[in-house]
Amino acid sequence: MAVTSPRRVSRALIVVVTAAASYALPCALEAQVSAVPDSLDGEPYTSLAGERVRVHFTRRDALVAERVRSLLDSQAPLPGLPPELPTGVDVVLAHSSRAFDELTGGSVPEWRAGVAIPSLNMIVVPTGEGGSAVDDEGLRTLRHEWAHLGLAAYLGDLRAPRWFDEGYAQWASAGFDAMEAWRLRVLIAVGRAPSMDSLALRWPTDREEARTAYLLAASAVTYLLQNGGEQGLRTFLDRWREQRSFGMAFRRTFGLTPGQFEEDWRAHVKRRYGWLFVVSHSAVFWLVLALVLLVMFRARRSRNRERLARLRADELPESPAWWDARDGGDEPRTGADGRANGGTDPPRRPEG
Repeated sequence: MAVTSPRRVSRALIVVVTAAASYALPCALEAQVSAVPDSLDGEPYTSLAGERVRVHFTRRDALVAERVRSLLDSQAPLPGLPPELPTGVDVVLAHSSRAFDELTGGSVPEWRAGVAIPSLNMIVVPTGEGGSAVDDEGLRTLRHEWAHLGLAAYLGDLRAPRWFDEGYAQWASAGFDAMEAWRLRVLIAVGRAPSMDSLALRWPTDREEARTAYLLAASAVTYLLQNGGEQGLRTFLDRWREQRSFGMAFRRTFGLTPGQFEEDWRAHVKRRYGWLFVVSHSAVFWLVLALVLLVMFRARRSRNRERLARLRADELPESPAWWDARDGGDEPRTGADGRANGGTDPPRRPEG
């Protein structure tokens, strides 16, 4: 994945990366990378050839290598590109951090999950640092790097702007995560999101900064292609190759310059991901709302109990005390026929 940063902005939005922390090595660093050697970090490497890829691995990664080969050979066509691209890809499963650094020149942050090297048509994925190259996140990383190589193969010696390169790879692999858009909305609101054409290349040092910066590219390309979709992308790429000018092809296809598009995109982000969206998609918001609902429920239940108690107090009893009890509080007496006499002695005939 390509990494970019603004020249004069705070570290909040320095680099453009994917959520999977993957890269495409830039030109300046590709010169440090050589073809796959026979061994890395003292371990011998073997290879497994497929129809579109050759996977390089150590003995312990044999099962992973077979899975990776199968997955990449069966990849669906990339959006806007010929179905055969990329092909002839070398995939290296680096078994250790040192092996990874030997291939990449040690220029990639330690939290990375994968690297694409377009000049060598190569993908490097670490396998000895936890996680898995074939779990959900690993598959997204592979697809992301695959998209980098496919786009580079189609464009040839043309260099894509970093925001477009990263945004395309994310759009082709996993799409844009709108649930994370609040980060981008906050940065734009406080004026800390850089302009797209001011991004300068450098490697990130902080994962959260990189994650935030990646949203800039992912949301921009998603917005660009939400109407034209894959057909619009294909038309744009064809014109770009023909005219060899990103700006000319962009304007001819989308009807505006990259600068005008950036203004529209920023306005779109403010409308689409406004403060109501930010608040309503915040975990703190939902926690507070849950507490408020709980308090309201308990208060309502308490009021209902009080009302029920008052209603019961006003009801006439089924057997009033004045009916069952004698004056003085004695228990009711029973007559000769076994029935209660209401608590009084039966009348007597006067004597005499």
